[in-house]
Amino acid sequence: MSPAPRSRHRSAPVKPPARPLRPKLSLRSESRAWAPALPELRKSLPRAAKAALAAGRSRCAALAGAAGPVEIDLCLSDDAAVRALNRDYRGKDKPTNVLSFPGLEGAVAGLLPPEAPRPLGDIVLAYETCAKEAQDQGKSLGDHVQHLVVHGVLHLLGYDHEEEAEAAEMETLEVRILAGLGIADPYAAGDAPGAEALP
Repeated sequence: MSPAPRSRHRSAPVKPPARPLRPKLSLRSESRAWAPALPELRKSLPRAAKAALAAGRSRCAALAGAAGPVEIDLCLSDDAAVRALNRDYRGKDKPTNVLSFPGLEGAVAGLLPPEAPRPLGDIVLAYETCAKEAQDQGKSLGDHVQHLVVHGVLHLLGYDHEEEAEAAEMETLEVRILAGLGIADPYAAGDAPGAEALP
């Protein structure tokens, strides 16, 4: 009996599972207007940021091989401060709901040992704009701000919405992440977050 012929097809190499990330989130408030919502936001915003980080991490070269903490700073601010940041960094002299400031670039992160912290970036939210949008869209402030944090973290990971295909990909991922958090599809009524990522 002759041996069975070898298959000409090679199986695809098995990709090792990604190391679990160790998010390290800081949340600070620079505006008293956030005070009534802070007890809820202290629980919900880190959860939203971690969910976005887990879902979108493959897009970010700076996280390849990371075993140390991934740092994200969430700042609850106001329209005046966000307007100044928007003017100084984007040339737009007006407030917006949220700004994302990316941290490490992939090339720099590649020089770090795996256990080194990875400062992914900062997210700044403007109270007055966020509260008005939530009211206008018939949403709770908590749900709306969680959406903006998810949106902002995805920007930090390299997602964008400048092109139609990019926007569709980002929105689809946001909807999936938010569904996991028990938040309804924010785009069902045509409401977009308008978050801005800074280079």
